[in-house]
Amino acid sequence: MIVRTWHGCVPVRHAEGFADHLQKTGVEHSKGTPGNLGASVRRETQGEWVHFFLATWWENIEAVKLFAGEDYHVAVTWPDDEQFGLLSDPYVFQHQVQGITPL
Repeated sequence: MIVRTWHGCVPVRHAEGFADHLQKTGVEHSKGTPGNLGASVRRETQGEWVHFFLATWWENIEAVKLFAGEDYHVAVTWPDDEQFGLLSDPYVFQHQVQGITPL
């Protein structure tokens, strides 16, 4: 199984709007892609910024490519991300794992 991780942050004033946006884009889009096994978002506030960590689970790297394209190490972005003042990590990470255990 592949776990794909992404991080980005927005100013506090845009946190709720971006949370809704991320649900519709990153979460729902990934879950609608064949080979997706799930998605989860974690939020952390640090001062004037809210950080979002998105993890998606995939059957294999081919499924990741269906979501992200051949250049799958580059973050998937959306045209309206800018309205939230998003600072996105330009790259994502893929991790091969045996399973997922909740903390």
